Amino acid sequence: MDISSEFMRRIAEVAAAETLPRFRKQGVVSNKEQESFDPVTEADREAERAIRALIHVEFPDHGILGEEHGNENMASRHVWVIDPIDGTRAYISGVPVWGTLVGFTEDGDAVAGMMSQPFTGELFYANASGAHYEGPGGPRILSTRKTTRLADATLFTTTPALFKASEARQRYDGLEAKVRLARYGTDCYAFAMVASGSVDVVVDPGLKPYDIVALIPIIEKAGGVITTFDGRPAENGGDIVAAATPELHEAAMAALRG
Repeated sequence: MDISSEFMRRIAEVAAAETLPRFRKQGVVSNKEQESFDPVTEADREAERAIRALIHVEFPDHGILGEEHGNENMASRHVWVIDPIDGTRAYISGVPVWGTLVGFTEDGDAVAGMMSQPFTGELFYANASGAHYEGPGGPRILSTRKTTRLADATLFTTTPALFKASEARQRYDGLEAKVRLARYGTDCYAFAMVASGSVDVVVDPGLKPYDIVALIPIIEKAGGVITTFDGRPAENGGDIVAAATPELHEAAMAALRG
């Protein structure tokens, strides 16, 4: 089934109604982990509640996998995957590179998705009609750059510190040494920039499904390739590499293999 652009805009609107009023307001931040810092805010929880309520009204038989409020009806052929604020660390730091991620899977395959950044007024989405952008500069069709060589590529990762094993860090460092420009941070925004033609490669280890499902169709329908480091589908999360072209994707995977 197809998901309309109008419904994606409605999701973005109800989420923004919860996230924007709380952005840069120094609200209460809780920690979900005992051994590390995994922040969650009232905005995360309330935005997901609002998104779930909208889905329940429009698609009551569909399943939902959400970061903050758990899973329901996962046996359904159609499952929505929600990260109300991807980049909560950026959110609580007042930096507008976080986004609301909502993906839609059919029989386990990501077929539609959206990333909304309400502070900048940007919406990236993909459905049966292709990959689209709406925001400053006007609407347009998303298309990746045609970069095929690592030597010409811009690479993003959230932080090299996520490559915790020494061998994994060495392989990441080897990849970074091969690219023209490497930058850190921006979480989901970096993946959106692959689809929009501004970034060529993103590598992020240890992602959950709600971190990536929404971004898969946006990148693929813009002409890019996104898989795990060993080439498996990205829908279940894991160590993820996204690239602007098949050639660049293969080169990045080869570098990560050492």
